[in-house]
Amino acid sequence: MRNRFVKLLACGAVLSALVLTGCSDDDSNNNTGPINPVTEGRWITVAGARMQTSPGDGNGGTMVYSISKEDAQNPDVSVDAFENGVGVLSNRTARLQSSVDGNTLFNITYTGANGGTFMTYNVNGANNFAQSDVTVNISQYASASPRWVKLFDGDNTGVAVNVASPTPVVTDNVYQRTRGTATVLSLNLKDVLISDYRQYEIPLTAAEEALGHHIFRLDAPTLNAAGDKLIIGTWMRKTNPANPAENESEFERLGSKSVVVDYPSLQNPVVITSTVAFGDTSGYRSFNSFVANDNNIYQATQRDTENGSYILRINQQNQYDNSYVFSLDAALGVQGSYIDAWRYAGNGIAYAVYTHENANGQGFVARLDLNAKTATRVEGIEYDAALDFGQYQGFVVDGNELYIAVTAVGKDGNIYVIDIPTGAVKKGAKLVNKPGNHYIGVF
Repeated sequence: MRNRFVKLLACGAVLSALVLTGCSDDDSNNNTGPINPVTEGRWITVAGARMQTSPGDGNGGTMVYSISKEDAQNPDVSVDAFENGVGVLSNRTARLQSSVDGNTLFNITYTGANGGTFMTYNVNGANNFAQSDVTVNISQYASASPRWVKLFDGDNTGVAVNVASPTPVVTDNVYQRTRGTATVLSLNLKDVLISDYRQYEIPLTAAEEALGHHIFRLDAPTLNAAGDKLIIGTWMRKTNPANPAENESEFERLGSKSVVVDYPSLQNPVVITSTVAFGDTSGYRSFNSFVANDNNIYQATQRDTENGSYILRINQQNQYDNSYVFSLDAALGVQGSYIDAWRYAGNGIAYAVYTHENANGQGFVARLDLNAKTATRVEGIEYDAALDFGQYQGFVVDGNELYIAVTAVGKDGNIYVIDIPTGAVKKGAKLVNKPGNHYIGVF
């Protein structure tokens, strides 16, 4: 209130008539304009995952189909990506990203003979996707099944990460540690080429390694607000020191960890540890960390069945802020919450797709307020017992609107459009499904 009062006095001293027309107000609650950039004429690309051997496995390939924003918001429009779409190159589920304006899809093929191949597609509407003439294969550095995301740097850079062959080290019959070789690789998205890559082992503390803890997977790299560090999520495992040939399926988890490397050099990996949560920070097939309007990074956790998912905060010194405690279990009043994917939407608001202990695997959508550390289940969406967001990848944020695809396995569903400032939900285009298939995102 005090800041607003001072601004009004200042404008009034010049000309009282300018109070309404000439004063700017940085308070987001009074900003009537869109909270994110708006792309006029933006395509909304719907992606569907085909069944391979069992319903919902998504391993039979990925189909895409594009419609206008207006059609995406229209419940009288039907979209059948499986019947009318086109397949993007990938042996299994494609790892897709899109440009901010929706005109380009970025893809790295996952597994198979062409695994690790990066390419782009120009989005021209319907099933018209023009693949780039130039591709680059990163499999010799980051494997044929790399994890990767696009940085929020103007669609210039993608970063792929991998940990190869975590191997136990035993000396004189005494277990020492388990480590793999990590790769961090940057891609030039414009020119379709490898910009740089680094490979190294990433040690934990000696005490942690002696107990068998090690980094099994890296994923979901995020560029900090300063643009000089990447924060990379981790998936942790634990070797059994008494039998190094085995990993322990149940173990006392360490605090949640991330790896911080210099950017753009990709050098000097440092492990940071949260004392708030104990889950992994790697996500699965989507972004898992975001720089918010306050320039801090917010990161989700997974695979902690005892405590559920948390949203963690990494400050501008690239350290966990352990004073920030946001438990999804506590906020939603559930046990064993699990964030499958989520998206920061602006002004401290985010949306997450999740399940929880007593849901029998059913997925839901939650609206998160990162500032208030509160969460509410989104109503106005038609939930179904067969709704599973485990492979979900893509949300679209455009202006004040967030787009999300919601389909149960083998059943028709819809695109939903959520007003970010108010949380109001509007049912959009119908998504026509096929037995065993499901839609995994909009881009």
